[in-house]
Amino acid sequence: MKKQPDSVVKRSLFSWVLPGNVHLQILLVALITLTVFARVLPLEMQKRIVNQAISLRRLDLLLYYCGIYLVSVLLASGLKYVIAMLQTRISENVLANMRKDLFAHILTLPLNFYRKAQPGLVVSALVTELTSAGAFVGLAISSPTINILTLLAFAGYLIYLNPLLAVISLGMYPVILVIIPILQKKANIANKKRVDSTRVISSLIGEAISGIHEIQGNGTFRMENGRFGKIVDQMRQIRIGWTLYKQGVKVTNNFFVSLGPFVIFILGGYLAMHGKLELGAMVAFLSAQEKLYDPWKELIDFYQVYMDAVVSYKRTMEYFDVPAEFAIAPEGRDAYQLEPSIDIKDLSYFTDTGIQLLDNINMNLKPGESLALVGFSGSGKSTLALCIGQLYKYSSGHVLLGNKEVSELTKKDMVYNMGFVSQSPFIFSGSIEENLMYSCAAMYDSKDSAAEIPSLDDKIAVLHQTGLFADVLRFGLNAILDKTQQEHLAGRVVRVRENFHREYGERLADYVEFFDENKYLRYSNVAENLFLGAPNDPAFSENQLPRNSYFLELLGKADLMMPLLSLGAELLKQTTDILGNLTPDPVFFQQSPIFLEEWDDARLLVERLRRTKLMQLSDEDRHFLLKIALRFTPGRHTLVAIPGILKDLVLEARALIRESIGKDMPSAFSFYQLSDYIYSQTIMNNILFGQTKTSNPKALDMIDQSIIQLIIEEDFLETIVDIGMQFQVGSKGDKLSGGQRQKLAIARTFLKSPRIMIMDEATSALDNKSQTRIQNLLETRWKGKSTLISVVHRLDIIKNYDRVAVMKAGKIIETGAYHELIDKKGALYELVGGKK
Repeated sequence: MKKQPDSVVKRSLFSWVLPGNVHLQILLVALITLTVFARVLPLEMQKRIVNQAISLRRLDLLLYYCGIYLVSVLLASGLKYVIAMLQTRISENVLANMRKDLFAHILTLPLNFYRKAQPGLVVSALVTELTSAGAFVGLAISSPTINILTLLAFAGYLIYLNPLLAVISLGMYPVILVIIPILQKKANIANKKRVDSTRVISSLIGEAISGIHEIQGNGTFRMENGRFGKIVDQMRQIRIGWTLYKQGVKVTNNFFVSLGPFVIFILGGYLAMHGKLELGAMVAFLSAQEKLYDPWKELIDFYQVYMDAVVSYKRTMEYFDVPAEFAIAPEGRDAYQLEPSIDIKDLSYFTDTGIQLLDNINMNLKPGESLALVGFSGSGKSTLALCIGQLYKYSSGHVLLGNKEVSELTKKDMVYNMGFVSQSPFIFSGSIEENLMYSCAAMYDSKDSAAEIPSLDDKIAVLHQTGLFADVLRFGLNAILDKTQQEHLAGRVVRVRENFHREYGERLADYVEFFDENKYLRYSNVAENLFLGAPNDPAFSENQLPRNSYFLELLGKADLMMPLLSLGAELLKQTTDILGNLTPDPVFFQQSPIFLEEWDDARLLVERLRRTKLMQLSDEDRHFLLKIALRFTPGRHTLVAIPGILKDLVLEARALIRESIGKDMPSAFSFYQLSDYIYSQTIMNNILFGQTKTSNPKALDMIDQSIIQLIIEEDFLETIVDIGMQFQVGSKGDKLSGGQRQKLAIARTFLKSPRIMIMDEATSALDNKSQTRIQNLLETRWKGKSTLISVVHRLDIIKNYDRVAVMKAGKIIETGAYHELIDKKGALYELVGGKK
């Protein structure tokens, strides 16, 4: 039988040195040998330059020896750079593999582990704590090899020059080898405390971020700051001690190494004075002795890197040294295709702390049957569901799927046969489609998988079933096409637009103001009326227009500057007169172009306008007035009526502006034309090609239905939905509502079409209409197709389940058909309040 590799948490740090890097390590040793020779050779050249070239006044020898010296230095430098590159390559390879293997192990850990582990701590372990271990592996062979060989080479050369001086110079190193390990041991102890304190602080930060709503809701800022400050202070003391010990190692080493030149000057000078040591030899000896410091220092640094790496690596692996409860994939066989029956015998479950949550559960379900688990909170309903779904490992008893024990099945067996929807489903960052396919992904993640990849029709079907289709369609209609990749779709959108205007233009005229370059548009603001187009250049966005010199110049040519400044001033005055000193509220500003956050500045400017003429205002004040005027939309901002003459001036300026920009900077704007697609606008806006006049839900729904009908006729609906499925849901799905997230979780399980389905309060975040939709679906489409276990919180939806099990204190106290249990007037009767 093939021996299983050790778990990543059981591997020693040195086990990472050679696997996958043997050829790089061999190359490193070869380059190191050549480097050592290139570092010693210049020392011999120094001696010969002094003793032969200079003393004999031989220019040819001087040039020859200097040339060899230069080549050796260049070669050593180049080789050192190549060695550093190889070390980095090995380090990063190993660090990447460590992270991948440890992350893969972490994903298999029991759910109980995550009740105690904080996300911040796991992140810190993977991202930070393994870094020093990866760095060490890159140096594990090369650093001691190059430095020990260099030390031996330099020591040998010193003995060759003068044995007596060499013995005395090298005699101090054994003393260092005694003192430094003592200091390093203390540094290691401090380093362990540093690693532990880093974990504690990472855990605290992660907890605070995760519970920020509770902190702000309860106002516990001082308490949390106190907890954090206490740990930071402890960490500061630990780091100070750790740093001092590390520096003590370096200072001690530097002190002894610095004694070397002193000994040579005293003894070497004496020998040179008495003719027992050549001057060139003494120069070479001094250089060699000085160069001994470099490999020695690097060995000390390597030793510290090693100790830091060992501490961090061991601490990290010890923390995650928790065995997986279940095998991931079967060996030597395909995943089981199980009969969807469930047989539970004498099932009990205890927590790590010995609390019993399930007590001797017995139950069975035939293929295709449906069971509702009900009971008060804490009765064990969800725990039972999690044990059946292999998310918890039960303590005793049996759970059989078909005729297979759940505790002995692999995760892949479970994936192929079961779908699970939790009460608080997690939505991953990425697109709706990626999340929709998430449950199916493991079923076809290998080439030999027989699972069929769901088609676009399958995806659309489950979106319809779960009530998510309308949302995804809306996401698609609100998407902006990428001209480089989706240009082929623009023509189809334009055709839908033309059909929409032709077939519904008159019927919807009361609700939509369609773009018309010959009319002033009441439901578009002044800026939109001036351009009747969408900016491609950020300098022409609404916020930038009041400071855009080109635009301001065009306003001057069109004699619009003063009318717009006057309009802005009038808007400010009327708004402040009407709202007066009322407490600012967003509702008051819906009919005004002034934003709530601008209210204080607006009132101050009104005061200045009473004392100052428009043209005497500062540039900043004029910019503010112009911004308000350009934002003014007569159809919505009804506090002030737009002067008729201003409409005429805007229409005249529109032609001038569009002509000037089209000539001077044609790429800055996309001007609205019925036959052109506007890539800066959404698909919906391109089809509508106008502004809605109303917020009436019925009218808006009529507009939407008209557009959808035309999209269907154009055979474009699936394409729009496909685009909508690329909508990015954000971190943890925060761009979706709670109901949308739950619908998406249900949809991804439905798409998988599992033999057995467990739903743990899967509709708790849905409104009554959506809950009814899902329940009807379970009772019709899935009836008899999947064996269903539902943990139910709403008792009015359990009537049509084949069986109902009532739980209390970890036991099933009553089971049977709904009406049978109600007629018995037992536990279920009491739960539903005594009403049939």
